[in-house]
Amino acid sequence: MQRLVYLLSYPFLWLISILPFSVLYKLSDFIYFWIYKVFGYRKKVVVSNIKAAFPEKSSEEIKTITKGFYQHFVDIFLEMIKSLSISDKELKKRFKIKNPEVLEQLESQQKSYIIMTGHYASYEWINALHFYGLRYKAYGVYKQLKNKEFDRLVKKIRSKYNTTMLSTKEVTRQIIKNQRAGILSSYGMIADQAPKGAKSKYWRNFMGRKVPVFIGSEFIAKKLDLAVTYLHIQKVKRGYYEAKFIILTEHAKKVKDYQITDKYFELLEMQIKNAPAFYLWTHKRWKHAS
Repeated sequence: MQRLVYLLSYPFLWLISILPFSVLYKLSDFIYFWIYKVFGYRKKVVVSNIKAAFPEKSSEEIKTITKGFYQHFVDIFLEMIKSLSISDKELKKRFKIKNPEVLEQLESQQKSYIIMTGHYASYEWINALHFYGLRYKAYGVYKQLKNKEFDRLVKKIRSKYNTTMLSTKEVTRQIIKNQRAGILSSYGMIADQAPKGAKSKYWRNFMGRKVPVFIGSEFIAKKLDLAVTYLHIQKVKRGYYEAKFIILTEHAKKVKDYQITDKYFELLEMQIKNAPAFYLWTHKRWKHAS
């Protein structure tokens, strides 16, 4: 059944991907109306999350953030589909790196590194890094979808430009394997989702609430002494993004425990506070908050 749904859906998704951006965003406006105004897709979760993160804001301000989020949420989904056919020139124009020399700095050290970012702005177009001097073998870490066929589609979209997608269960094993083989690599990791509270080793404040956080990126970096950088992505306007690298450490073994994780969440929190509509509010990030 999953394969049948996929086979029926793929031609439709491909047709969407070849739409001009002007038409694509008109389609986005249409879908936004239905999922926000009519069906209210995960609206209770979204509003609850935003209220928890911004208890000082009025109901009108919460409504404005919620509306902006849904508009951006649909845009991101369609931009992911657009990735199926987007040209190299178009992608580079729409996702710019402001300081690509940081990649050269990291790679000049002849050591692998982790790129941390959050579910903020355009995490779907990060493979544009290919155009900015990324010479190392690139890996992206993602959470597998239950539907195997659509999981394969997501991997296909995100694997452009020779990026290899790894599930969260595969990443540690692959990094160790590469280190032993002397394969210099970069690893993109989005680390802001909520682990199961009972299994979390570290809790910290995030948007005013104490929550369990993933420390896997830091654990791997410290174990293998990798460099770690944060990719700070901003939405300039609809369909256009700018990003810059902020080095968290060049020698992970030398920093105190949880310092990398803390700095990551501090940077992400600043982005969310500055423009909250561009964060992914549909997942239950504060479900284990204390």
